[in-house]
Amino acid sequence: MTRTQGQGPAGEKGYPGEKGYFSAGYTTLRMPALFRRTISFAVKTPSDEGNDSACPSSKEQFELANLLAGELRELGIEDVVVSEKCFVYAKVPATAGCEGARKLGLIAHMDTVSQFCDGKITPVLYEDYDGRDLVLGTSGRTLSVDDFSHLAELRGRTLLTSDGTTILGVDDKAGIAEIMGALERVLRDGTPHGALRIAFTPDEEIGTGAGNFDVEHFDADVAYTMDGDAEGEIQYQNFNACEADFEVRGVSVHPGSAKGIMVNAMQVCCDINNMLPTLEAPRYTEGYEGFYHLLEIHGDESAGGMSYIVRDFDAASFDCRKQTLRHIAKVMNERWGEGTVTLRIKDEYQNMESVIEGCMFTIDNARLACERAGVVPRVTPIRGGTDGCQLSFRGLPCPNLGTGGEGYHGPYEHATVEGINAATDVVAELIKVYAEA
Repeated sequence: MTRTQGQGPAGEKGYPGEKGYFSAGYTTLRMPALFRRTISFAVKTPSDEGNDSACPSSKEQFELANLLAGELRELGIEDVVVSEKCFVYAKVPATAGCEGARKLGLIAHMDTVSQFCDGKITPVLYEDYDGRDLVLGTSGRTLSVDDFSHLAELRGRTLLTSDGTTILGVDDKAGIAEIMGALERVLRDGTPHGALRIAFTPDEEIGTGAGNFDVEHFDADVAYTMDGDAEGEIQYQNFNACEADFEVRGVSVHPGSAKGIMVNAMQVCCDINNMLPTLEAPRYTEGYEGFYHLLEIHGDESAGGMSYIVRDFDAASFDCRKQTLRHIAKVMNERWGEGTVTLRIKDEYQNMESVIEGCMFTIDNARLACERAGVVPRVTPIRGGTDGCQLSFRGLPCPNLGTGGEGYHGPYEHATVEGINAATDVVAELIKVYAEA
């Protein structure tokens, strides 16, 4: 198993040589265009949840937006715009004879999570990966088969990870690379296609970007986000989602004379969490099962708070979860005094299944594209959200497709060269399918 660290410009080990290829030790593997500039992290783009009223939330996203706009123009696309809110929009006219085809949109987001994004991101390639536990550099972390059982299925592939100290950023820069690679191939080969609409978006990871997406300007009939996991995934069912914040006001006095007086805000926070069903946390749920996820707890004995995200596929069950939180707040105030606990619930997005059910041809076409690309299609639920969730409810049906990445949002993010190649093939075939419809 050969390890190659990305540490130099194009042509050196760990980075693409010629445009569209990735040089890894002694093997040259086909990769999407722009792989070095997106997957190899020349630009870090963490969104900033603390600045979610701004779009983009972080200025670094503009750097990648302008880079991508330049690359789109290099492909000969004339109608390319970077909006003041950091959206990249590109329009490709239909080829002769395909003007009547549906206008197809392809979307990926430019930002990454901010967690594990402080240091330099160093991609590492492992050729002929053996499918076993993998020590990630000197980070003290191990990519474990016990935690990621699919790793055994990746045996013989070229595995891409970080060095274990940061995220890899494959979410969603793999999607960007795949769209660009497929687009370059189609335009280079003169493949017949309908009108194509391309968008690269900011702030997907903090859930605020899609609200600023200009659907009218984008002007697509349907679209797909490239923002899933393994290649071949087709997703149109996602969580209903909300944020829930508990604010706790305590009563602080000297502990030696606290009997009957003290209300320890941190103890109240613990009581709130203990009232939630233990087995309905992310660690114990899968498939179509919902959860409560504690994100943060903060404060001291005098005041504090805690933040949750709440998820469920079924709308009725989702409402029950929110009612459970309200009931807990009510009981805490009855126990500790009115005004001790304040609960705020903010809805984030809805399950887009109700929209996609009216245009299931989007799923049929994705299946066909996978089959033509030699990839096994798998319809799975999205245990999260995408820009497509919001866009679907704004009149743009937008299922989600897999990118070949796994282990998102932490130092265990990984992908394979072969998986990213396969996802690129799916996009190219999808363009052809829509040209025929």
